Amino acid sequence: MHTVSGGEVAGILVAVFWAILVSFLAVALARLAQTLRATTKLVADVTDQAVPLLSDASSAVRSAQTQIDRVDAIASDVQEVTSNASALSTTVASTFGGPLVKVAAFGYGVRRALGGRKDDLPAGPAGERRTVIVGRTVPSARRTKRKKD
Repeated sequence: MHTVSGGEVAGILVAVFWAILVSFLAVALARLAQTLRATTKLVADVTDQAVPLLSDASSAVRSAQTQIDRVDAIASDVQEVTSNASALSTTVASTFGGPLVKVAAFGYGVRRALGGRKDDLPAGPAGERRTVIVGRTVPSARRTKRKKD
């Protein structure tokens, strides 16, 4: 019989250790390959879904830009209309404002001239005289109080 020496036992132990190590590495590599395949499939699926989404997002951005351009044009038109309305109001005020003030002043002068005689003023319901001021009637008693003060 052959006796096993210490070197042979060590060699057998190293061979068994390497066999176990290679088995673990083979299992790890198999799982890594499986993970890589799943990752590749996931990336492919994401790419397949992302391309249409990016296309839709791009068309949405283009549509939004078109709408912003339209709103900008409308805002520009509104600004132009506002400036035109301001110019028109200034023109109307300068055209009619002066003559209307003159007509109002003339009317006031005519009323003062015609209303200057106090005997011709109509009497109110209680027999007191009243003065008409732009659509209002003021009792003559108030007018005399103001003159006394």
